[in-house]
Amino acid sequence: MKGSNAARGGQMNQDKTTGLARLSLRIRVFLFFAALALGAVLLLSAGLVQGYARLGAPETLNAFVQAGLIGGFGVLGLTAAVWYLFDINVSKPIDLLAGALRARAHADVSAAIDATPARYLGDLAPAAQATALTLRETRGALAEAVARETRRLMAEKDRLAALLSDVPVGVVLCSGDHQLVFYNGTAVTLIGAAAKGVAPGLNRKLFDYLREGPIRHAYRRLIEAEDADAASDLLCATRAGGEILAARMRLLPGDTQAAPGYVLTLRDVTADLALQARREALLAEVLDRVRRPAANLRALLAVMPSDAPTPPALDQALRQEAEGLSRAVIDFARQQEDGHAETIPRTPMRLADLTDGLRARLEGRGVTLTAQDAPLLLRGDGFEVVALLAHVAGRVAELFGLESLRIAVEEDGSTALMRLCWQGPALRVAQLESWLDAPLDDDVPGIAARYVLTRHATEIWPETLAEGNQAVCLPLHITRRAGPRPKPIARAVVYDFDLLGKARNAAVAEADLAGLTYVVFDTETTGLLPAQDDEVVQIAAVRIVNGKRVEGEVFDTLVNPGRSIPASSTAVHGITEAMVVGAPDIAEVGRAFHKFAEGAVLIAHNAPFDMEFLRRKEAVIGARFDNPILDTVLLSAVVFGQHEVHSLDALTHRLGITIPEEARHTAIGDSVATADAFLKLLPMLQGQGLTTFGTVLTELRRHGRLLKDLN
Repeated sequence: MKGSNAARGGQMNQDKTTGLARLSLRIRVFLFFAALALGAVLLLSAGLVQGYARLGAPETLNAFVQAGLIGGFGVLGLTAAVWYLFDINVSKPIDLLAGALRARAHADVSAAIDATPARYLGDLAPAAQATALTLRETRGALAEAVARETRRLMAEKDRLAALLSDVPVGVVLCSGDHQLVFYNGTAVTLIGAAAKGVAPGLNRKLFDYLREGPIRHAYRRLIEAEDADAASDLLCATRAGGEILAARMRLLPGDTQAAPGYVLTLRDVTADLALQARREALLAEVLDRVRRPAANLRALLAVMPSDAPTPPALDQALRQEAEGLSRAVIDFARQQEDGHAETIPRTPMRLADLTDGLRARLEGRGVTLTAQDAPLLLRGDGFEVVALLAHVAGRVAELFGLESLRIAVEEDGSTALMRLCWQGPALRVAQLESWLDAPLDDDVPGIAARYVLTRHATEIWPETLAEGNQAVCLPLHITRRAGPRPKPIARAVVYDFDLLGKARNAAVAEADLAGLTYVVFDTETTGLLPAQDDEVVQIAAVRIVNGKRVEGEVFDTLVNPGRSIPASSTAVHGITEAMVVGAPDIAEVGRAFHKFAEGAVLIAHNAPFDMEFLRRKEAVIGARFDNPILDTVLLSAVVFGQHEVHSLDALTHRLGITIPEEARHTAIGDSVATADAFLKLLPMLQGQGLTTFGTVLTELRRHGRLLKDLN
């Protein structure tokens, strides 16, 4: 019992000490003087009481009370005056000096420390100045040494970036949990349109742009193969289902304890299809144009009377040449048709990838598709087969008013019979034939759907199944059954790539500050009162990923407020009514911004103001802005103390950040300045032991009287 009581007492003392240590210096000094004044008053009172008791004269009580009041108020006044002088000349300058030192220690501020406020602190201010100067010189020497090597590495990086930007295929690098780590310009063109105008962004899910089924299947196959040299070809559809991309996946070597990242090369096969289709169409046209004259010539010569005035030798030569031409053309046409079986595209396509691509196409038309899976690799061109099936399925759904279809697969020797099934009326052969003669796709006009059948040496026909089910059957050649690769000989490979191995915390409160993704934003408005119909006229934002602001990932757009812009507001941000004519409204811009900020922590300077405008429009936007939020006003108060000025101009000045005059009070200019300020505040917060989002949030709530917390 004694031990437990002692432990509890020790814990209470430790808690008290910790609680006092969390108070600011100025509050602790104030409490010290308050305790001193209270102690002096108590001692004075005790002395007067003791003197009155020893004197034993009741008539002197009023005199003792008056003396006590005068003495007590005198002690309190004198203590308050001394505390005020101490606070102004010692405590506050120490706080200012600590903030200045912290800025130079953590935020790389190089300006000299102003020693004027600390003139009564003896050698402390000069010592701080000397320390800051030494630190600046040391950093300068180190930076100069690092800069030489950095310039060389940057030159190599620029050459590599230029090379990758010109690669004609899309290159995407992803972590083991399918987050984007790298993408080139071609990849933006291939997958950016899939997100309806939102370009790819670092640390976003790849599945925001591409359908995840084929990618997850390919990734799992490569993991199971346990072969560092293995690669997997696949077909993947964009989220909108408008494009089918041919892709190749290869795992990246890395730490065997974590899921490996992978590189994905993407190619739009539509252009290849169009080029090859044009060549085939040209050849067909040549054959048709030669076949007809040859047949006509042969027919004319066949009916020519034998007693015609043509010389016998010439007549015989004409007949022989015409016959030879006709036989040659007919023979060549037959050889071309017979040779189609040998020219079937030999790229293996997995049945699951094919049906997923078809499902994406049909979902874009409002038709759902259920598919039977089978571990089959089919021989053919996946894009063409998907386009053909989507063409037929779309016509079937439109003809019979269907909202759902089903794919069934049956193995028949070396052939897979793919059946597109539905419940309803039967499809006539003549109707199907007319569809096959129609253009396959708007992107390749003039190319009939029958071309795909000819190219794959197959046919398609309608069938009537049991229980009133109908189907269209398409046979395709099977290359082999899909299965895991045999395990290779183990290879010892070591590789290090920080972003690919970054740990991700499910709970934001427990996440490391430097590991979170941030979107720093700002708005310009028609006024300061959203409750009185003021509206947003501009939204801009930048992204911070892995502790760095991503230069190429910027959101910046004007917004049509649907009302007039007062001249007083135009004088601040420079946006006129003529500039927003034709700009999208807040519903459209809000949805795009919500997508841009998805999965990120929102940061703003005076966040309640900007968030009030957005949250009032959540109903028309159709999305909630429930992201975690940080406010640089409160962060500045945590770092520099509440006695400082925390405007954006004052904060950036303290941190050595310059806002160009033309960029001030523009949404993008203030967003960039706020982002740069946050990146300098980040190491200063970490220097105070605030390393996780939760600890920072707890500290921010202590400053809630400056601004309300929005989390």
